[in-house]
This record gives sequence, structure tokens and C-alpha cells, in this order.
Amino acid sequence: MPSVDFVLPHWLYWTGLIAFPIIAMVLSRRPQPESGKRSTTIAYLIWLVGGFLGFHRLYLKNNWGFLFWPLFGAILVSNSFQREARIVYSETTAAITAIDASKKRGEKTIKRATTQVSRAQERLAALAADDQSLRKRQERLIKRNSDKIEKTKTRIKKLARERIELEPKVEQSSALRQQWSQLALYTLFAILAFMLIDALLIPGLTRKANAILAADPDDTVKRSHPPDDRDLAGTGFVGMIDRLSLLSGEFVAFWSVIAVFVYYYEVIVRYVFNSPTNWAHESMFLMFGMQYLICGAYAMLTESHVRVDIFYANFSPRSKAVVDLLTSIFFFIFAGALFMTAWIFAADSFRQGETSFTEWAIQYWPAKIVIVLGALLLILQGVSKFLKDIALVISPKQELTHGS
Repeated sequence: MPSVDFVLPHWLYWTGLIAFPIIAMVLSRRPQPESGKRSTTIAYLIWLVGGFLGFHRLYLKNNWGFLFWPLFGAILVSNSFQREARIVYSETTAAITAIDASKKRGEKTIKRATTQVSRAQERLAALAADDQSLRKRQERLIKRNSDKIEKTKTRIKKLARERIELEPKVEQSSALRQQWSQLALYTLFAILAFMLIDALLIPGLTRKANAILAADPDDTVKRSHPPDDRDLAGTGFVGMIDRLSLLSGEFVAFWSVIAVFVYYYEVIVRYVFNSPTNWAHESMFLMFGMQYLICGAYAMLTESHVRVDIFYANFSPRSKAVVDLLTSIFFFIFAGALFMTAWIFAADSFRQGETSFTEWAIQYWPAKIVIVLGALLLILQGVSKFLKDIALVISPKQELTHGS
């Protein structure tokens, strides 16, 4: 199975974070198709992300989609055996490398010991016959180095036998890797061929599926419609801030869909192509961090932040407004500190050209500018909340929400 070396370009990452939510927001506002009716657009989308498992055919009520499952299973099995063969190959080659290194060290040891023996023999020949002390010292040196030479030669012979035993494993594991890799590759080609054929057949399959549904409709699911967050927006200047918070929350909400595609890609290249990435996880934790910051204003508008309200929950709307006005000073201190600190972080990051420490090396200053943007949106929503509370305290019956 060939490896996948694709690395997401930085410009495509930032462009995708901007363009995808805009496109998704436009599509979400289009009229919805009839309940239960199969859509060619959705079928192609499923073909794109799940066609290797035949999900597009199952969506179109065609059981031939199950044909893709054993093919994909063959890829997973092949990659599993290929991974095991690669482990054996790596361990065996590492052992051979260690043997060769030990052999070289042994040869150097023999060379040094042989030199020591030769020098000791020369000194022994030059000593007088009656100098027994020095002669015994040289004889011990000759014996010690001679023993070292013999032991090292024995160890080298043992290493040579081990190397001979390991060489067939290298060839066998290499052949198995190639065999399973080819099987996985040919199976992948078969899946891609079926997918290309289905790309041409999907319009006809969609018509057949809708004909089947018309004759025997599926049970329809009744959908409940939750309250519309747009009802929370006020009027005038306050309404402008509220609608900006709603828009920013909706915008970053679609980033979660991007995560599905990115992690889907990561799983496929990791387990099918044995090519894990490092940019997928880094791009997503950056994205979710920015999402958390930008949607703060939306969460404040919809009262989604977690808080302890043992007494507060039992207050009247006017009493709650009074408490919120009294405690708003702490909110603005926090939001202001966040804004100023974020501005310093973003400016320093931009001047220094700060990048991540991974191979992806994406620049951090755009992400830190988002901290500034999130703090600004939070402050604006705090101003909106402040004005609403004042209006509620002054005139409880005239709130700035619900279009009044």
C-alpha cells in the first residue's frame, strides 16, 4: 500500500476556516427537500466520504453496497499483516546492525590485544634472564591479552552464526511486506474502480430509490423544533450586537463539521495507508480553541455559561437584572483584562513570527488575534446585557428583547 505524504498547506487551513462556514450557512438557509426523499447531492457527499464502504448505495436503498465491505476488510487485514512483517523486518535489521557493530568492536579489541602481545614479547626478549619480576609481569600481560583474543574470536564466531540465522528472516519479512502491500493496493484499486462506476450511476440510483420510496414510503421521523435563538435579539443598537453574537456563534459552529472530515482523513491514512499525520491533531486543537473564544458572546446571549445560581434562580426578572448590574463590574474587569492581554500576546506573536514546534510549523499569530476578537465580541455582548438590565430595572414591562 503506498504511503500518503499530503500536508495541509497553511493558506488552505485558514481559507477553509473562513470559506466553509460561509458556504454551510448559505446552504442551511436553502429550502429543505421533501421528508424521506433521497437527494443526489447528499448521495454524492456520502460517496465522497463513505464510498469505500458503499454507504452511498445503502443510502440509495441498494444492497450491492455490502460488496464494498469485504474489500475494505481485506485492506485492513492486509495492512495488519504488513505491519507485523514490518515490525519483524525492523527488529531483525536492527539486530543485524547491532551484530555488525559488535563484530567491528571485537575486531578492534583483537587488534589492540595483538599489539599488546607483540610489544610484551619484544620487552620480554630484551630482559635479562635473572630479572624474574619483570619477566613474570610481561608473561602475565601476554597471557591476559592472548585470552582476550581467544574469547573475542569465539564471540565473533557466535555473532556470525547469529547473523546467518537472521538473514533469512530479513528476506522473508521483506517478501511478506511486499506481498501484503500489493494485495492491499490491488484491493484499493478495485474499490476505486467501483466508486468511479458508481459516480456515473448515482443519478439513476437516486431515481430508482425515490421510486421505491414512492411505492413503499419509509416511516417518517417527527422532528421537534427548538426555540429560535434569533428571538433573543433585541432592537436598535442592542439588537445589532445580539445579531452579531448570533452570527459569530453560528459561524464557528460549522467548524465542528470540519473536524469530522479532518479526523476521518486521519483515521483513513493512519489505518489504511499506514501514514499518520501530525498536522491533523494540531490544526483541530487550534480550531477548537478559537471556536471556544469566538462563541463566548453567543453563549452569553443564550445564557449557556455554567454558573452557580442557588439563590439567583428564584429571583424575579427585575431582581436578576439588579444583581447582574451590580456584578457586571467584575465581568468587564475580566473581559477588559482578556482583551488587553490578548492584544499583547497577538502583537508579540506577530512581531516574532511565532510558529508551532511541529513539522507543520503553522504561524500562531492568526490564532492569537482570534483571542482579541473573542474578547471584543464578549465585551460588546456585555454592553448589550448591561443596557437590557438597565431597561428592565427602569421599566420592567419594556424589555429590549423579543422585538419590543
